Amino acid sequence: MSEATRWVTDTATDHSQTYVAHFRELAAQGRDLGGEARLLDALVAPGSRLLDAGSGSGRTGAVLHARGHQVVGVDADPVLVAAAAEDHPGPTWIVDDLAAMDLRPHGVEGPFDGAVLAGNVMVFLAPGTEEAVLRRLAAHLRPDAPAVLGFATDRHYALAGFDAHADAAGFVVEHRFSTWDLRPWTEDADFAVTILRRREPHA
Repeated sequence: MSEATRWVTDTATDHSQTYVAHFRELAAQGRDLGGEARLLDALVAPGSRLLDAGSGSGRTGAVLHARGHQVVGVDADPVLVAAAAEDHPGPTWIVDDLAAMDLRPHGVEGPFDGAVLAGNVMVFLAPGTEEAVLRRLAAHLRPDAPAVLGFATDRHYALAGFDAHADAAGFVVEHRFSTWDLRPWTEDADFAVTILRRREPHA
């Protein structure tokens, strides 16, 4: 049985429903919810196969789909995945544990051209599973594919640990910013957006 994520243990019982309602309200207000998607879109070719890992209620994957990409969204929370499927038809939405993610039983074959983990995914994982999640992410990407991740740096997951886990999983840290709109990184920033690149296999 998978260990409970911090999304479950560190939030209120109705947090998933509140989260869905919050982003539906923001969408109804016409708020910009596509910044994370625009960054990945700039890094990949048109019509790419993209993985939205920790996809939540689907806001990022939906924007990528609207831009012409083939999108698979994966999240461990069935409430969020159900909301994504209801609000954003088009992408494939899957319930799966990111730390043990294997999309083949869901009928998804072949590597992805890029991935995004938005919405503080890395700090809501089950404690101690961060490297496993990055390894499963790498396993689903083709060599040289980018992965874009953003999370708060003032919580329990230090950037030094993240960088070590990314290296062990087969990634290179290519760029780092303090916001999704690419403000320069500073050591005192409370948020980090990192562009990883899947390493090419050794010849």
